[in-house]
Amino acid sequence: MPRQRQVNQLLVEGKNDQHVIWALCQYYQVPESFSVEVPNGNQNEGLEALLRSIPVRLKISGLRSLGIIVDADENLVGRWNAVCHRLREAGYQNLPAEPDVNGFITTPSDAPRVGIWLMPNNQLPGMLETFVAHLIPDGDLLAPQAEAILKELERNGLHRYRLIHHPKAFIHTWLAWQENPGMPMGQAITAQVLHPNKASAIRFIDWLNRLF
Repeated sequence: MPRQRQVNQLLVEGKNDQHVIWALCQYYQVPESFSVEVPNGNQNEGLEALLRSIPVRLKISGLRSLGIIVDADENLVGRWNAVCHRLREAGYQNLPAEPDVNGFITTPSDAPRVGIWLMPNNQLPGMLETFVAHLIPDGDLLAPQAEAILKELERNGLHRYRLIHHPKAFIHTWLAWQENPGMPMGQAITAQVLHPNKASAIRFIDWLNRLF
């Protein structure tokens, strides 16, 4: 996918999101009609930087559509409300109280179209890595082993990551055990070590196509 800014922009929390989305779009041959943007031109990453950049992005001259992707983390509704609060400040009204399972899109007559996707699936707590874990091939024998090892570490208090980051530890443990150890998530999708033809990815790509 193109890296230059366009009149259609997809705003994400960080570079990992960028590479996963580029890989999925390449697999599904999504038209190169939008750019995938990290807040402040790759200078800052994360939720707060993204939230602050929403009203700024919406004021860009000629902007047609803005997609917003954030991790639900532990509080799906709280994360939804945080994004909607920024949109209301920018003049968007009548936003729903909860996310749409298929991804939210609003098309005002006098403002850019806006779409929201909460990782992993607009329904459950989690993050980008939770979404990516859903792309592990069916029947994979390493995934339950990785999960069991992490659970044992956590039971014994040996883990050094916050429990909220269990999905990150899981997918990167699983990737470390592949033929090419430690392959980044986006590359693993391109190489089809991860299977991009799963239902969760299809639903996400459908949202992108409807938005842009």
